[in-house]
Amino acid sequence: MAIDKNQVVSIEYDLTEKGGSEILDSNKGHQPLEFITGKDQIIPGLEAQLMEMSAGEEKSIDVPAGEAYGEVNPEALDTLPREQFAGLDLKEGMQLYGQGENGETVMVTVKSFDENGVTIDYNHPLAGKDLTFNVKVLSVREATPDEVLSGQVGGGESCGTGCGCH
Repeated sequence: MAIDKNQVVSIEYDLTEKGGSEILDSNKGHQPLEFITGKDQIIPGLEAQLMEMSAGEEKSIDVPAGEAYGEVNPEALDTLPREQFAGLDLKEGMQLYGQGENGETVMVTVKSFDENGVTIDYNHPLAGKDLTFNVKVLSVREATPDEVLSGQVGGGESCGTGCGCH
């Protein structure tokens, strides 16, 4: 039976660039990825194709860049004063974490630097890449009403303080 909206899905996967063999990400042999369908918790192109699968099924899923991490945005580059990176041993291609305009954590990639400035790229490292997920659906179950409301797997469990820690 195909996966439906508001279900908790548990998967394991290997991720490669389409046509490539280098594994870019994997959770095989580790904790499964669990998410609630219809809550935009994973990339749209992967979720759409998972909805056609059932528990126990394995499949190779190709996801075009536009349905994954988007196309590369050439305007997502910025040059910042070198002083903002004091104490860091900068290398081209290194990824750094910082704080965005709204206080959120953002990941950036160092594109280039000199004694005056550092050019950083706000694009996701996989932006512009067509991806292939070799995925296995481990389990599927109906989300509880609390999970549907909270958008978190296990969202109904609590330590009693209302903190949402479980």
